[in-house]
Amino acid sequence: MRAMTDFISESVENFLKPIETNWQPGDFLPDASDQEEFFAQVKELQGAAQGLSYDLLTVLVGDTITEEALPSYESWLSRLEGIHEEPETNPWKVWVRSWTAEENRHGDLLNKYLYLSGRVNMQEFERSTQYLIADGFNIETGQDPYRNFIYTSFQELATNISHRRVATLAKQQGDGLLSKINGVIAADEMRHAKAYMSFIKKIFEYDPNEVLVAFEDMMRKKIVMPAHFLRETGMEVGGLWGHFTDAAQRIGVYTAIDYANILRDLVTEWDLEHLCDLSGTGEKSRDYLVKLPDRLLRISERMSNPLSEYEFKWIGVRV
Repeated sequence: MRAMTDFISESVENFLKPIETNWQPGDFLPDASDQEEFFAQVKELQGAAQGLSYDLLTVLVGDTITEEALPSYESWLSRLEGIHEEPETNPWKVWVRSWTAEENRHGDLLNKYLYLSGRVNMQEFERSTQYLIADGFNIETGQDPYRNFIYTSFQELATNISHRRVATLAKQQGDGLLSKINGVIAADEMRHAKAYMSFIKKIFEYDPNEVLVAFEDMMRKKIVMPAHFLRETGMEVGGLWGHFTDAAQRIGVYTAIDYANILRDLVTEWDLEHLCDLSGTGEKSRDYLVKLPDRLLRISERMSNPLSEYEFKWIGVRV
């Protein structure tokens, strides 16, 4: 981690945007300073939101809740070995704060959109958000930076897919503003994915065997998304996860096939197949990882599309 500090300083410049020129939520939302124009824009926003399907709105709310849980994610990354013990000016800490600042805009924008849309029970939505932050989460990475950066590489790619597909579906269903909102968020997620993938690629130069062992361990445990711990009022922790993923799978926002394809993308990006001069343990981990995407694809292709329809308190009665 200390050997990579110069690389991380460059990454802040290469993968994050200057605050002065970056987009902000207010760029996309009705301007309340002009009341006449504001109410006209809100009426237009609500009219477009009426065309969103139940499952799409469900996925949008769940995605927003996970984006709003950002304080958990910053505190988690700040505890990693090689970061938590360093001074505040250390490039790793600068990265964590700056990445968090970019991510923070996502929840702010989506939250305001949902509030203005009139389609969501905001009290239930806000309770689920508070539950998710208060409950915390365990992604089984500990304080190991290798496992955590493998996780963030995977997770950022997954959120890119989810937001990008919500953007496509929103456009198809007549909501151009929501499509634009999710499009810019998806672009952020891809930039962040490229950053975390570059971290692991750099770590391979220093410690390939241990990275491979960490990667194998993560995939055997399975990558657990933060939304895994979603719940509504009266539920146990994680009680909503299955219903949320059913909705995402039904409309093709994020599927088991996507999980396998993300793994394949990481195996390709890090060129695992051609890694050599490894220890015996490293070779076993590499071979397992190279073969795993095809095995997961075969399993996922046999999975049936979920048909169960759950009524979320966030939205209410299905129309």
